[in-house]
Amino acid sequence: MQTPTRDEWLAKARTLSEALPYMRRYAGSTFVIKYGGHAMGDASLAELFARDIVLLKQVGINPVVVHGGGPQIGQMLERLKIKSSFIDGLRVTDKETVEVVEMVLAGSINKQIVAAINGAGGRAVGLSGKDSNLITARRLERVQRDPDSNIERVLDLGFVGEPYKVNPQILHALAQSDIIPVIAPVGFDVNGDTYNINADTAAGAVAAAVKAARFFLLTDVAGVLDKDKKLIEKMSLEDAHKAIADGTASGGMIPKIETCIGAVEQGVDAAVILDGRVPHALLLEIFTEGGAGTLIGKA
Repeated sequence: MQTPTRDEWLAKARTLSEALPYMRRYAGSTFVIKYGGHAMGDASLAELFARDIVLLKQVGINPVVVHGGGPQIGQMLERLKIKSSFIDGLRVTDKETVEVVEMVLAGSINKQIVAAINGAGGRAVGLSGKDSNLITARRLERVQRDPDSNIERVLDLGFVGEPYKVNPQILHALAQSDIIPVIAPVGFDVNGDTYNINADTAAGAVAAAVKAARFFLLTDVAGVLDKDKKLIEKMSLEDAHKAIADGTASGGMIPKIETCIGAVEQGVDAAVILDGRVPHALLLEIFTEGGAGTLIGKA
């Protein structure tokens, strides 16, 4: 391994010095980070992510991690020979499937992330929406219109839910400690039934409940792109609504923008969509002037 030159050491020192104002600005703030996609499946990126989360805690920021795990759920269902289908991008989840979902999300994936953060020098604890009544869910209803008859019908997605109520008490308590919460997006309803919740949606609801200073959605794209495929660095809520209405945003980016809009409208200072495949994307966004993704705020 080559020893860094003096100029390289000076560049690192300069970077740290330039980050100081941002460290002061965000000290004591809560950041909610949705972690998933390619970054979670890449071992080297996962290690860097864990180190970045520990660094945030060390400089006085309170990170809350909410993770996904769709590919891992699919792999486990295949191993168990349980058939699974999708409607409008959502996994139809019966009683047997939701047991696997909970096992994978709140079990293996959650503990892998906890172990990585602890291995990087942090103190993480794994939670699911069931712990301390963190996320009360309700059945998600989707309406589909038949293009021929124009008749609407309610889709039965089984045990797919959406956050109905978030109780942030345990997160407030952990914010006063050295412990970093890592949350699996599984909740339960008033009858005790377990629900699989989209990780983006769960993270947005958690961010709103804790009135986070920042809500980060780590994705597999650079952020919101304009019609010329160039990154849009900042958007107001009005801009974000327009991007959906005029087709600038399409496909899977639409629900991500809608999640960010909802979080900001419910009290989050700003939401950021950024590329989790970029090493240290979080640190670039938080501690540099240029940022690394698309920031959506009130103005």
